[in-house]
Amino acid sequence: MVWVVCTVVLFGAAGFPAALLIQRKLRQARTAAALQIESACGIVEKRFVRIGGIDQWIEIRGEDQDNPVLLVLHGGPGCSYSIFTPHLRSWEKHFTIIQWDQRGGGKTYGRMGPRRSGEISFERLTRDALEVVEYVRARLGKDRIFLLASSLGSTFGIQVVRRRPELFYAYIGTDQNVGMQRGREEEFCEVLKRLHALGLSKGVKALERIGPDPTGWSPDDYNTVARWTMESDPEGLRRTMKLLKDAVWYAPGWTLRDIRAFVAGMRHTLKKLLPEITQYDAWKPGTHFEIPFFIFQGEDDVLTTPKLAEAFFTDVVAPIKRMTLIQGAGHFAAFMQPNSFLRELLVDVHPLAETRNLITIDQTSRTMPGLRRIRASTELRNVQNA
Repeated sequence: MVWVVCTVVLFGAAGFPAALLIQRKLRQARTAAALQIESACGIVEKRFVRIGGIDQWIEIRGEDQDNPVLLVLHGGPGCSYSIFTPHLRSWEKHFTIIQWDQRGGGKTYGRMGPRRSGEISFERLTRDALEVVEYVRARLGKDRIFLLASSLGSTFGIQVVRRRPELFYAYIGTDQNVGMQRGREEEFCEVLKRLHALGLSKGVKALERIGPDPTGWSPDDYNTVARWTMESDPEGLRRTMKLLKDAVWYAPGWTLRDIRAFVAGMRHTLKKLLPEITQYDAWKPGTHFEIPFFIFQGEDDVLTTPKLAEAFFTDVVAPIKRMTLIQGAGHFAAFMQPNSFLRELLVDVHPLAETRNLITIDQTSRTMPGLRRIRASTELRNVQNA
């Protein structure tokens, strides 16, 4: 869905009048000004770092370097989340935010291209992520950080924290992707029902032609299914399209060349990862985690549904585990409802970085607008063992 939006923006730009292009530059400039960090304790760094043998783009932003570090694993495949930096501006008062353009995505792909991007697999991305963590720890002088993994990033994100749990305070999954091996036919039928009810016969025919079994899908099939799944939720589609169009078109510092690389990177990465994506099953590596485990899912997400995310969450065993549905959000929940998402982070996640504040978690009110908690488990005293 993201690459479709980027393609529309990219090809539409050629026909835009000069006034609209000027308006774009003005808004980019205003957004860049709003993103300025003036604090003497703050940090803003944007650079290529040698990760996994290639140059990879890393951005570090925060108002106080003493704050806990939050590394964002973007989804896609290959969809850099640095376009959403303006949505996370309020987070930077409480966390130092790390945006990393994975190999095959964003500015990393723009520099390396398809030939020099090397192997792209879940295993390679896992190893790259751990190198990024080590770089961030050394650069910022931190023993542990938080990992926020979104959508496709959550597929290998849970392997990252499982492999090196001592590097993390907690895992936070959003748009949690648990794979396409379980509950697929049921979800496929639900999408068909919604399309039928909306009279979208073209979508029904397209999905019936493709079928529910993802193992035989081409990249075009994958994108077609994602597109019609979003079309089956008109209100969610409207909100998502506005979010993405504004993010892509007005991202400060982004040129049309950057958008072109963004689109090409997503296409390239999907081709490389599709076999693994269709075979992925979050349960197979196990459901035991040595650190606190959170899922903050958009209540209206039709791409990575709360139902499947909750099924996985139910089987998770962790020192602390909590799942929250964020109202008014579908996919891209962190960027659709950043304030609600931040409140959840401040209640459940941020205190884990300060042992003296751990006791405040259960003392904090959980009746916050925009949030609906599913379940909590494990007593708070176990956090100190994480």
